[in-house]
Amino acid sequence: MAVSLGYRNVYRDPKGFPDWQAAGLPVETGPVASPSAQAADDPGPLSGWTMVWTLLGIFLGGMALNLTPCVYPLIPITVSYFGGRSGHSGSLVGHGILYMVGLALTNSALGVVAALTGGMMGAMLQSPVVLIGISSLLVIFATSLFGFWELRLPMALTRVASKSHAGYFGTFFMGLTLGVVAAPCLGPFVLGLLTWVAGMGSAWIGFAVFFTLSLGLGLPLFVLAMFSGRIEKLPRSGEWMIWVRKLMGWVLLGMAAYFIRPLLSESASILTLSAVALAAGIHLGWIDKATAGFAAFKYIKPAIGVLAITVAIVLSGSWLLRGPGVTWEQYSQTLLDEAKAAGKPVIIDFSATWCAPCRELDEKTFRDPAVVRMTQDDFIMIKVDLTRGGNAEHERLISAYEVKGVPTVIFIDAQGRERRDLRLVDYLPPDAFVQRMENLKKTNEE
Repeated sequence: MAVSLGYRNVYRDPKGFPDWQAAGLPVETGPVASPSAQAADDPGPLSGWTMVWTLLGIFLGGMALNLTPCVYPLIPITVSYFGGRSGHSGSLVGHGILYMVGLALTNSALGVVAALTGGMMGAMLQSPVVLIGISSLLVIFATSLFGFWELRLPMALTRVASKSHAGYFGTFFMGLTLGVVAAPCLGPFVLGLLTWVAGMGSAWIGFAVFFTLSLGLGLPLFVLAMFSGRIEKLPRSGEWMIWVRKLMGWVLLGMAAYFIRPLLSESASILTLSAVALAAGIHLGWIDKATAGFAAFKYIKPAIGVLAITVAIVLSGSWLLRGPGVTWEQYSQTLLDEAKAAGKPVIIDFSATWCAPCRELDEKTFRDPAVVRMTQDDFIMIKVDLTRGGNAEHERLISAYEVKGVPTVIFIDAQGRERRDLRLVDYLPPDAFVQRMENLKKTNEE
């Protein structure tokens, strides 16, 4: 989904249509697709297997949060609470479901509220000061998880959250306030995730992400409550929980590196992410000397270390081995006139480095051999980089082409007319993008 830019459309005639001549742009327009047709083309900010793997990772992250020092000691207390308030298995299921509903309600509401600021966040993320501020905040939260300081909420709020209530409402209230009670461990991770969701700018994505996180956090407690007789088989508290907390700290450092990418060159951003993954693997796998009273931990530590180092190798290797990408030109009216005279279609890509779908287009679609091959001879490719605001020429183009957010890819045929039915406002895989290019070429031949 395109991230809103927050610009105003200023070149308009009295009827509300863009004044193309005042903007210095082609007057001709092609057919306009219906809203439903355009919606069908937009897979959203996360889609397909990307969505599945993202939510799976968040679910596993939620489960891992149960192993932090702030949550793990609550497991026997919570399970005992369920057992003391249920006379039979059906009642136990009811208490467990209400607990998870309360937990999901709090987190999902946070996710939706954060996502609804997406338009504002998208505009703010053009500012280097904001990007540095967000990354610094994530680093500070990470240092909390590493044990350098503790996130503490006001005592009055903690007392209210810790208050016990009877019956089903008491179970619901426990789930509702778990985030407050366990804030020293959950808070930094949840706040970092909220920042990421706000950048996505999609309410349903915000809901899905935090609902999935809640399922990961609450499901183990629900299962243990159903089999409360097995509670004694849980590993004893120990240093291994501090290790899990440090693992979450490294996740936040990775998110900080992700947010700072727009201010770095492409090579520096890849190397930064790879360095974080490499350092995390070495630290978690071998430098940290945490131990546990259960045998599996001595295998889990090096396994996580190897996994993180593998991620670092894949990131740097994929960057080193990838082929050449599309050759882009800077926007100019002269270039458009020359393309029209030569009978060549034009593709204009409005993008920004802080926009995740834009980066996906650049790294996958615009580096695909078939796409690159077609653009070399048959198309004029223009890039308008909106990473940083305040450029008067860019604001003119945004207004004239009615660009609502990034990414926006505009297809102009050989006669200088925009094919609005082909306009793209999200990531599109290479094969589907080639189909749009072929469609644009057919217009020229006709």
